[in-house]
Amino acid sequence: MITEENINVGIKEEEFILNMGPQHPSTHGVLRLVCSIKGEIVKNIEPHCGYIHRGIEKMTEKLTYPQIVHLTDRLDYLSALINNEAYCLCVEKALEIEVSDRIKYIRTIMSELTRIASHQLWWCSFGMDLGGLTCFFYGLRDREKILDIFEETCGSRLIISYNTPGGLMADIHPNFQKKVKEFIKYFRKTLPEYDQLLTGNVIMQERCKGVGYISKEDAISYGVTGPSGRGSCFSCDVRKKEPYSAYKFVNFNEVLRCEGDTFARYMVRMDEMRESMNIIEQLIDNIPEGPYAEKMKGVIKLPEGEYYQRVEAARGEFGVYIVSKGEKNPYRVKFRSPNFSNLSALNTMAKNQKIADLIAIGGSLDYVIPDIDR
Repeated sequence: MITEENINVGIKEEEFILNMGPQHPSTHGVLRLVCSIKGEIVKNIEPHCGYIHRGIEKMTEKLTYPQIVHLTDRLDYLSALINNEAYCLCVEKALEIEVSDRIKYIRTIMSELTRIASHQLWWCSFGMDLGGLTCFFYGLRDREKILDIFEETCGSRLIISYNTPGGLMADIHPNFQKKVKEFIKYFRKTLPEYDQLLTGNVIMQERCKGVGYISKEDAISYGVTGPSGRGSCFSCDVRKKEPYSAYKFVNFNEVLRCEGDTFARYMVRMDEMRESMNIIEQLIDNIPEGPYAEKMKGVIKLPEGEYYQRVEAARGEFGVYIVSKGEKNPYRVKFRSPNFSNLSALNTMAKNQKIADLIAIGGSLDYVIPDIDR
């Protein structure tokens, strides 16, 4: 006679190793996660990076300072303009150059447009990861409007290199202010659609609330910054802590959530898009007159020494560290990648969660693989 007891005789529970990636769609790039699972429960996550490592930090040693700007685009390509700005600010700090207020205003507006565009792509892919394909169409529809603005002024849409040491590649297009204000007006009416479609969805909330928890102490310990850190009540916004460019001229709130779960990280990014629009609105009609680029020497040589500059990129603190020997090439350049630090906390977030929850947790970190590998 077959009974439940007879069936279970001789069956042993053991951990199973599952490879997620390096070509899994939900890793959003060439990342391999070696998952140790017991049934559906995650016991350990071991990220394997380096599949698209390009040696960017080593390449900088053979390039001049203006040339290095183009490599910063290729790190977190969704924060290209912010990465450009961080590097240029570091070079300008070393040369003791103060750029005009016009440059500061334009850089800040461009950075906040970049932040919105990045969060739009995160939102649409996050919704798609959870099964909401419609999100992908909504997010990309609105993001195209920002990319059109970039294309008109910068000549490019993604890999832009608009910032240069000492200023900007070119002045803003005559239609720039008009197009930006039109976008803000449009997106203020459209953003509530995101909440109607996904934020308030019961299934989405069930998959995100209480999932992927990380405490404030652990977030600080792992160096988790940006929306991922602020979702755990970690006040780490560089724009507030060390204002740069035009951030000292504007009022905005640092968005904090203290639940520490996937839904908290989701809500931080949703609220940050609103704060970015507030920042842009304060600046767009007040761009001062002045040069769009300061006069620079034909060959830039940084004084001998060590220099560091950090900014608030779309995914957290992005830092540029330059060691100069007084030559036209840097002796050493090190990039502090927010994605690399945020990924290090994935195991803590995913342990003892279900394997399906790993998709939501990874999506809430919003990592970009080239920024991890460099």
